[in-house]
Amino acid sequence: MMLAAKIVLVALCALLVLVILLQSGRSAGLSGVITGGSNQTSNRRAKGLDSFLGKVTVVLAILLFLVTMLIAAFYHYNIH
Repeated sequence: MMLAAKIVLVALCALLVLVILLQSGRSAGLSGVITGGSNQTSNRRAKGLDSFLGKVTVVLAILLFLVTMLIAAFYHYNIH
């Protein structure tokens, strides 16, 4: 059970980092590199995608917190 929780935690961490990096920021960050943002004027994303990535970020962060608390409870009660 503990191993499965740790694997889920690592997967959530990787997904959260990926989703955060894909969000467009003030300087377009990594999302501009991935989409080939050589032209700054055409590098604008639709508001819907940014909104979706923001919601996914919140959901992943909440899941990350819950899984971390689950692992802490496992250690506290010596559940392996």
